[in-house]
Amino acid sequence: MVTDYIARALERARYELLPDGTFAATVRGLRGVVATGATLEGCRRDLAEVIEEWLLVRVARGLAVPSLDGITVKVRRAS
Repeated sequence: MVTDYIARALERARYELLPDGTFAATVRGLRGVVATGATLEGCRRDLAEVIEEWLLVRVARGLAVPSLDGITVKVRRAS
């Protein structure tokens, strides 16, 4: 479930070449998810890590996780 969510988020990523030759990436629908890297591949690797951390923080805080093209992560309290 988490790996599917990260994969779907990476499919939605938008990359931009910055004036200094590095790359920046964001994911449509995931507010605050931003990564940078010296290369496009490095930026993609960093973005995957940022998405995972963003997702874990939301789950830990009991915050809703937006659905991405039918992929959902449901947060339930342990009983």
